[in-house]
Amino acid sequence: MPRTRTRWRVGLTATAFLVAAGLVPAPAHAEDVTDYAITVDPAAKGAKIDDTMYGVFFEDINRAADGGLYAELVQNRSFEYSTDDNRSYTPLTSWTVDGTAQVVNDAGRLNERNRNYLSLGAGSAVTNAGYNTGIRVEAGKKYDFSVWARAESGSTLTVTLKDAEGTLAAAREVAVRKSGWAKYTATFTATRTSSDGRLAVAASDAAALDMVSLFPRDTYKHQPNGLRKDLAEKIAALHPGFVRFPGGCLVNTGSMQDYSEASGWQRKRSYQWKDTIGPVETRATNANFWGYNQSYGLGYYEYFRFSEDIGAMPLPVVPALVTGCGQNKAVDDDALLKRHIQDTLDLIEFANGPVTSEWGKKRARMGHPKPFHLTHIEVGNEENLPEEFFARFKQFRAAIQAAYPYMKVISNSGPDDAGSTFDTAWKLNRDAKVDMVDEHYYNSPQWFLQNNDRYDSYDRSGPKVFLGEYASLGNAFKNGLAEAAYMTGLERNADVVKLASYAPLFANEDYVQWRPDLVWFNNHASWNSANYEVQKLFMTNVGDRVVPSTATGTPSLVGPISGAVGLSTWATSAAYDDVKVTDADGRTLLSDDFSGDASKWTHTGGGSWSVQDGQYVQTDPAAENTMVSAGDPAWHDYDLHAKATKKSGKEGFLVAFGVKDTGNYYWWNLGGWNNTQSAVEQAVDGGKSTLISKPGTIETGRAYDIDIKVRGRQVTLYLDGQEWGSFTDGKPAEPFRQVVTKDAKTGDLIVKVVNAQSAAARTAIDLGGAKVASTARVTTLTGDPNAVNSETETPVAPVASTFSGVADKFTYTFPANSVTFLRIKQR
Repeated sequence: MPRTRTRWRVGLTATAFLVAAGLVPAPAHAEDVTDYAITVDPAAKGAKIDDTMYGVFFEDINRAADGGLYAELVQNRSFEYSTDDNRSYTPLTSWTVDGTAQVVNDAGRLNERNRNYLSLGAGSAVTNAGYNTGIRVEAGKKYDFSVWARAESGSTLTVTLKDAEGTLAAAREVAVRKSGWAKYTATFTATRTSSDGRLAVAASDAAALDMVSLFPRDTYKHQPNGLRKDLAEKIAALHPGFVRFPGGCLVNTGSMQDYSEASGWQRKRSYQWKDTIGPVETRATNANFWGYNQSYGLGYYEYFRFSEDIGAMPLPVVPALVTGCGQNKAVDDDALLKRHIQDTLDLIEFANGPVTSEWGKKRARMGHPKPFHLTHIEVGNEENLPEEFFARFKQFRAAIQAAYPYMKVISNSGPDDAGSTFDTAWKLNRDAKVDMVDEHYYNSPQWFLQNNDRYDSYDRSGPKVFLGEYASLGNAFKNGLAEAAYMTGLERNADVVKLASYAPLFANEDYVQWRPDLVWFNNHASWNSANYEVQKLFMTNVGDRVVPSTATGTPSLVGPISGAVGLSTWATSAAYDDVKVTDADGRTLLSDDFSGDASKWTHTGGGSWSVQDGQYVQTDPAAENTMVSAGDPAWHDYDLHAKATKKSGKEGFLVAFGVKDTGNYYWWNLGGWNNTQSAVEQAVDGGKSTLISKPGTIETGRAYDIDIKVRGRQVTLYLDGQEWGSFTDGKPAEPFRQVVTKDAKTGDLIVKVVNAQSAAARTAIDLGGAKVASTARVTTLTGDPNAVNSETETPVAPVASTFSGVADKFTYTFPANSVTFLRIKQR
C-alpha cells in the first residue's frame, strides 16, 4: 500500500517554482508577501565587469542565416540544393518550371565552386517561392534583382514579381548578350505589400542562369549583400559586447576537407572561413548540420562587418579536427591539421593584417582596408573527446600565440555542465593555463534557480570562463525569470565569468530545429521572446563594477523526492520484466512480472508497448520518449527494481522514479547519447538537467538488473548489483536573487532583483550609508510565469517608472514573478 504523504512545513511563503519542482509542497494558505532584506556595502570593491561581459551567439540554425538574417529573398538561388543537405531536396527545390528547364553540372558552369546552373528552354520560365509563405515586399520600397546569365544566340529575360492577386511591381526586361557569363541587374519598386510573392524569370530564347537574386534595397546600415534590417536591429538593440560565430555544431561536424576536386567536392563539411569570403558567386555551398543548405552568402566578412557596425567584439570559432554533436571522431591527418592551423593564422591576418599582406589585401578588396581588431578566437566547440581535442588545441594555440602573442585563444569544456568529459577537459585546461574555457549547458529553470552560486567557488587564478551557450529550455516568462536569477550570479562572479551569451539567437517559426530561441521571426515580422527582454535589460544596464551586497533567502524545508515509477525508451526497442517497488520497511508497493496484462501501467509517451512472453516490450525502435508509469505520485523513500533488455536501436533504456507527471520526473538514462554514456536526468516542466553522468554502453540482448534506492533526497543507483553512483538533490531552488553594480559614467547604483515566485517580495534595502537621490528610475519585467511573447501578443515587456521613496534605508516591494532594476543616483 502507498505510504501516507508526510506534511512538510514551509517558512513564510512557498514559491510556485519550488512547489512545481517538488522541492516544497504547497502550504495550506500561501501568503501574498514574503519579507526579505538586501544589505549593500558601497565602500567595498567588487569585481570589475568588462564591457564585453554579455554578447550574442549566432549560429545558422532554425534558418537563422538564409531565410533569416541574410536578406536574400530567393531560396536556392544557385540551384545547389542537394540530398546531401536534406533527403527531400532537389536542385529545383523552391522552384517551379513552366516549359523546359533542367539543372546542369558540367564544364559550362559559372565557376568551379559554383557547380550547378539552370538551362532554361526558349519560351520557358521558372518561379521561386522564397521562404515561409513567399517573398515579402512592401509597397513603395525598392528591390534589387540580379542574375548571372549567358545565351548562345542572345535572349531576353522577363522578370516579374507577383502573388495570387496579381503583380507586385512593374515587370523588367533584361537583354542577355551572346558572349559568356555576365551579371545582369534590374530594380523593382513594389506597388503593393505582400508576404506571398513569387519571383519569375522567363526566357525568350534558350539561356543559362545562375545566382538568381532579389535583395531589399533597405538592408541594415545599407550594406551590400546585407542583412535583414529588423533582425539586425534587434541584435543591435542589445548593445552586445561580442558576437560569437559561426557555431556551434556547424564548426565541428562533418568532413574537415575543403570544397575542391581533390576532396571530391565534399558537401558535408565543417564550416571553414575561406569558403565564405570573396564575391558571393564564387563562395562554396555546404550542407548545414541542421538539415538544410547554407549558401555562405552570409560569411566571415559579413560577420566582421556586422560586429563592427554594432560596436561588438568579433569572436570567431574554428574547427579543431575533432567532431562533436554526436559524431565524436578525432581526425588523424597531420597534413590536414597543419592546413587548418594555417587557415586560422590566415584568418587572423584577414581580420587584422595590413593591406600589404596577402589576406589583408583580400579584406581591403572586399571593401574594408582598415583592420577588424580581432583579439579573441575560439578553437573547437563542445568536443566530447577531451584528450584528443586538447592535443590538437595545444598545437593551434602554440602557432597562434607565436605569430600573434596578443591573441586570446579560447578552449572549451565539452557539451555539459558536469560529468567526466567536463572534469577531464577542465583539468587539461587548468594544467595548460589556457586563457579562457567555454562552457555550454541547457538546463531546466529549476537548475538555474538552484545553481546561482556555480561560479562562487571557481579558482580566481585559473582560466576565465566564457559561458558561450546557455538557456533554460523554454521561452515562457518563467524561463526568463530563472535565467535572470542566474545572471545575478554571473555578474557577482565577473572576475571569473568574462563573457556570456544566451543561445541560440534566432528561429524562423517555419523551420525550427531547436528551441528555445531568443528572437523569433517569419518572412514579414519578428518578435522578442521573454528571454530576450531579460537579456536586453541586463545587457543595457551592466555597470562597470560589482558593489558587494548580501540578501536573505526564502526560508523553506525541502521535502523528500516523491513520485511514481516509470519505464521508457529513446530510439530503441527494449523489454522490461520483474518490476518491484518496496517501501523503506520492505513492504511491497508494486510488483509486476507481466505474466498477465499491463493494466497497472499508464502510457503517456510515444511508441508501442505490449506484453510479450512475460515481458513488457516497447517495439518501435525509432520512437522517442515512450514513457509508461505506475504507482502513486505520493510515494517516497522506496526501492525500485527492474530487469531491462535492449532489443534493437540506437540507445539503451530509461528507468524513471519520482514521476509526478509527463513533464516532472527523474530517470536513469542508460546508454543515452547514441549509446555513449549513462546519466540521471531530472525533468522539471519538461526541461531536463543532468545530475550525474558516466561513460558507458548497453549491449543488445543482455538482461540488466537495475536497482534505484530513494531516501529523502538521496538516490543510490545499482547496475547488476554494483553501485553505479549516487547523488543528493537537496539544493533549494532559491527564487529571490539580487546583485548590485555601479555605473562609472553616471555614478548610478543599479540594484537588480529577481523575484521568481508567486508572492511579492517586500524588501528592506540598506544602502550602507551611501548618499543617494530620493528618486530612482525603475524598469520592471513582470507577468504570468507561463506567458509567451508571439507575433501578435507581447505580454512580457519592460515597463519604465520612477520610485520616490529612496533613502539610505528604504523598503521596496518587488512584484511576484518579476525582474526589477532600480537605477539610483549617488550624490
